[in-house]
Amino acid sequence: MHEVSLAGGILAAVEAAARQDPFARVSRLRLEAGKLAGVEVEALRFALEALAPGSLLAGATIDIEQPDGQAWCLDCSVNVPLLQRGAPCPHCGGFWLQPNGGTELRILDLQVEDH
Repeated sequence: MHEVSLAGGILAAVEAAARQDPFARVSRLRLEAGKLAGVEVEALRFALEALAPGSLLAGATIDIEQPDGQAWCLDCSVNVPLLQRGAPCPHCGGFWLQPNGGTELRILDLQVEDH
């Protein structure tokens, strides 16, 4: 389950942010995990909650947004919604698609509490 390593990376990024601009704890963590990012959202949430005790994320509310996937269809030259990798173009039925949205896992923002 790679979500545990992803959660560790998110925690490391939060700790790095605290070193740059010190804060006591995170009260809310807002993430984006696109539907084409290959992330099991509930497993990621579980991993973050498991790592949280004793860290800056202890007690934090974790919100994970899941934007839909988008892809450029090289056959019909349009940007199309893509619900999952391997799905055909909804316009032409072709499979020559280049994902260009909904592929990211990123921290959108943190709400923090000062010391």
